[in-house]
Amino acid sequence: MHTAKRTRSNALRLGALAGTAALVLTGCLSENSAQGGGDGGDDPIRIGISLPLTGDFSEPGKGVGRGYEAWAEYVNSQGGLLGRQVKLTILDDQSNADRVAADYEKLINSDGVDLVFGPFSTRLVVPAAQVAKDYGMLFVEPAGAAEEVFTQGFDNLFYAAPAVADDHYNHLAEKILSMPEGQRPKTAAYAAMDDPFAQGTAYGLKQKLEEGGIRTVVDEVYPPNTTDFGSIAAKIADSNADIVVGGTQYQDAVNLIVALRQLDYQPKLAAFSTAPTNPEFPKAIGQQTEGILSPTGYTPEAPYPSNKEFVEFYTEQHGSPPTEDEANAWTTGQVVAAAVEAVGCADPDPECQGKLIDWLRNNEVDTVVGPLSWDEAGRPQGAHLIQQYVDGKIRIVLPEDAKEAEFIYPKPAW
Repeated sequence: MHTAKRTRSNALRLGALAGTAALVLTGCLSENSAQGGGDGGDDPIRIGISLPLTGDFSEPGKGVGRGYEAWAEYVNSQGGLLGRQVKLTILDDQSNADRVAADYEKLINSDGVDLVFGPFSTRLVVPAAQVAKDYGMLFVEPAGAAEEVFTQGFDNLFYAAPAVADDHYNHLAEKILSMPEGQRPKTAAYAAMDDPFAQGTAYGLKQKLEEGGIRTVVDEVYPPNTTDFGSIAAKIADSNADIVVGGTQYQDAVNLIVALRQLDYQPKLAAFSTAPTNPEFPKAIGQQTEGILSPTGYTPEAPYPSNKEFVEFYTEQHGSPPTEDEANAWTTGQVVAAAVEAVGCADPDPECQGKLIDWLRNNEVDTVVGPLSWDEAGRPQGAHLIQQYVDGKIRIVLPEDAKEAEFIYPKPAW
């Protein structure tokens, strides 16, 4: 066990830690499980995580939590890492950036975890990654895709997904700009949450479409806690934009779509980041999903070798296939596990953590979202798929070589 507290040069924010409640998820320790491996002997490998289980990002945060839990249970059923079982300690950061930093301080400095996994949302990843960097710890994260994550000088960070936020819509931009002049949309309206990831996805597409001659007629940014989208919807409806793009998480997308429908605004194309991939989305907007688009880094039908095992294991546990949030969490576990097994250590010692970081910097890892490798800032070197609701089901429509259904344009009325 690593019980000694570690220190850092700047003052610790320990006062904020009082009363923090931990949800500890422990894989069953089998008497017959493999023994030894690493310096920890029979002790479990303790992994610390903070997630937004409540607050603005709770819906996807809970999905990431399910993915982490499923990964830990699967690994433990296979004998663990380095012959040791895995034990997760998950704290609720309440979607608060100050609290997430305090959570990782507690996990690393007080609880003495061996490894850390990242939270959900760029807004939470940046402060969490800074704490991990201060302690010299590897930081693999499932949901910090905005460009600002990769411009902070984090040499310990790796994003466990195929592409950064600005590139999520690349295939859609290419499709739109390749349309014949008479069919191509001419105007676009954008509404984005004041969140680096949400804005990154929407504005990555905005930049490409503007460069291709598609004029922006509405550009609205709203606070994360916005629930009333009446005024934003009215601006979009009044503009009669050919395209509406939402830089959204989940509930904000639902509320915006409902408001737009009430005004009988009928765009030729509607795209929203994250929300349409949530299994609750059709029910939330009244089943009127046909033609709605979203980027995704994952599909349960992906042919990657480990994905079939993941889908079978997760579906048996939960009764439904995993979504992108669960997949990115599982991928985070796969990436860290690959480094741990390759290097042969899993403890908070700076030498071990440095070896883990160096190994990932120079190697490719096979995951459920495909093979991943990273640049010097932790950016993955890939692209997202584009999904669309076709005949009531969300299907891959772009790029052409990965499509499960034909791209629908213009979008049917909602």
